[in-house]
Amino acid sequence: MRSTFHGLETARRGMFTQQTALQTTGHNIANANTPGYSRQRVNFVQTEAYPAASMNRPQIPGQMGTGVAAGSVQRVREGFLDTQFRGENNKLGYWDARSEALEKMEDIMNEPSDNGLAKTLDRFWQSLQDLSVNPEDSGARSVVRQRGLAVAETFNYLSNSLTAIQGDLKSQANITTKEINALLDDIQSINKQISEVEPHGYLPNTLYDERDSLVDRLSTLLNVEVTTKPSGGKPDPLAAGLYDIKMKDKDGTEFTLVDSTNGTVNHLVINYNDGTGGNGLADSVVVGGGIPITISKFAGGKLQGLIESYGYNDNGSVKGIYPDMLTNLDQMAYQFATEFNKVHSAGWSLSEIEAGAPAGYNFFDLGGVSDPVNPKGAAKLLKLHDDMKELDNIAAATNQFAGDGSNALRLGDVKNAPLDFPGSKSSLQSFYEGAIGKMAVDAQQAVRLTNNSAVLTDSVQQRRLSVSGVSLDEEMTNMIQFQHAYNASARNITVIDEMLDKIINGLGVGGR
Repeated sequence: MRSTFHGLETARRGMFTQQTALQTTGHNIANANTPGYSRQRVNFVQTEAYPAASMNRPQIPGQMGTGVAAGSVQRVREGFLDTQFRGENNKLGYWDARSEALEKMEDIMNEPSDNGLAKTLDRFWQSLQDLSVNPEDSGARSVVRQRGLAVAETFNYLSNSLTAIQGDLKSQANITTKEINALLDDIQSINKQISEVEPHGYLPNTLYDERDSLVDRLSTLLNVEVTTKPSGGKPDPLAAGLYDIKMKDKDGTEFTLVDSTNGTVNHLVINYNDGTGGNGLADSVVVGGGIPITISKFAGGKLQGLIESYGYNDNGSVKGIYPDMLTNLDQMAYQFATEFNKVHSAGWSLSEIEAGAPAGYNFFDLGGVSDPVNPKGAAKLLKLHDDMKELDNIAAATNQFAGDGSNALRLGDVKNAPLDFPGSKSSLQSFYEGAIGKMAVDAQQAVRLTNNSAVLTDSVQQRRLSVSGVSLDEEMTNMIQFQHAYNASARNITVIDEMLDKIINGLGVGGR
């Protein structure tokens, strides 16, 4: 026989379950603006019907429902969208770092403008034209010397500024590496907490959200792949399990960063060529003290963008955005100063004409840089030669005539003279225009791909939020629905109470 109070228990279960749903709805509303929060829902399940199938079951028409229970509180999340988001986020991190580095370079090079190297060189060539007309004029000579000084100082400024930014990029790469290692430690720490909760059948939704937020952040910095493992014990079928984090290089070789089975974390270290005679650039990245990954095979994320901007060694050659531009400036400064000195020392200055003997004065000083193949530091060290302390030492003539300004014209022709740059012969102006043009094209590509990656990342993020984000409209509707269900269960108790009152107090009163 079924219990007289069967209906009361069914209604009580309904109230408790709707109350749980209302509390979860309140939790969702409270976290509507919490970054990384995934909305939660209560999975309603029917309680076991009465009576259970057995030989001694009561003879009633059929099984009766006994109400509802909150089976689990599950966060609503789509794993495929997480994977898609992290893939796009990784590209965004790479192109954003590269774009930012190129933007800083463009600011320093400042081309085209009235203060760039091209304009400074143009003013220098123009001063030589003026000198060719008035070779004995001290004012024209002073202008040539000052414009030459401006050229040297512009080379110095560009080289020093690019080197300073390059140093900042190295610091950023090191900080990013520390951040990656800290994120890996945090993910493993949460893995450990989850492994202590899940075996008891609970769903630690807050820990899941926190861990996924860390992985999202990690995907900006590094190309990572997440696989899940069961935590053991008797977990809920909806349990997310433990995360193994791996990194892939361009060849597809996997490197384990977080191993949930052993509870170990393999930290990243950037190896720099800082030894004796080294150039200080990045050689490789090592994961957990294992086999070094060459930078050319290192794939994805902000860290790769920073290292490629800072510069790295690849099979004996130097690559990178800033090393390339610094090398171009050194080549320009060396070829320009060498060719200019060659023409200048072949001419006659006023002091040489007066002395009646050539002295071979130099106009520029390369600070001891003499290797035409690798003139490292030429732009940084370029200055006016001590010979130029005397204005009369400027060689404007090709003959021993003070009024001859033909050598000043020859010096001006250095602008268009074919110079021996690596791999080709080119004029100074053409070489510089090529370097600036390449920088501009690279910057445009980086900005374009940054914008494209941002659009795709935002698109996936919106799709992800449409699944896991909190909609206040939806929560308010749910709240009304659960509230009415709660009220109806309470009303059901009232009805049953009236029925029991009739049975207890209203029956058997005949004749009173």
